[in-house]
Amino acid sequence: MFKRKDKKEINLLELMPAQRVSWETAENGTVVVLIPKFHNEFLVRWLVPRLRYPFVRLKLDPLGSFVWKQCDGRTTVTVIAERMQAEFGDSLQQVHNRIRSFLLMLEKTEVVDLHERGTDTLHHEKSSKK
Repeated sequence: MFKRKDKKEINLLELMPAQRVSWETAENGTVVVLIPKFHNEFLVRWLVPRLRYPFVRLKLDPLGSFVWKQCDGRTTVTVIAERMQAEFGDSLQQVHNRIRSFLLMLEKTEVVDLHERGTDTLHHEKSSKK
């Protein structure tokens, strides 16, 4: 569990992660997340078209790729953890710890939104910065 800015405790296992950026599949079947280098409207309009590589390419390992593909905005973290345990055979505690740190890192870098059931997003103020 962790706390939002309004001090309400949130159970991470009940949240539904949703992807915010594009991705592609590498030759070996793992996921490569394409993170835009710039979010500023001016830079996106004028600088990005001139760049050879407008994205940072984040290469995920097989476990991260599995979790990323499950982040559809409808599947809860609990269901993702159960599927990951069935697929890779790790203990449930190890799976929860790994998913927790992975999703919180992705949410902090604004690559994934963590939705509560029946709400828009977990952190509304991040979306309004752009």
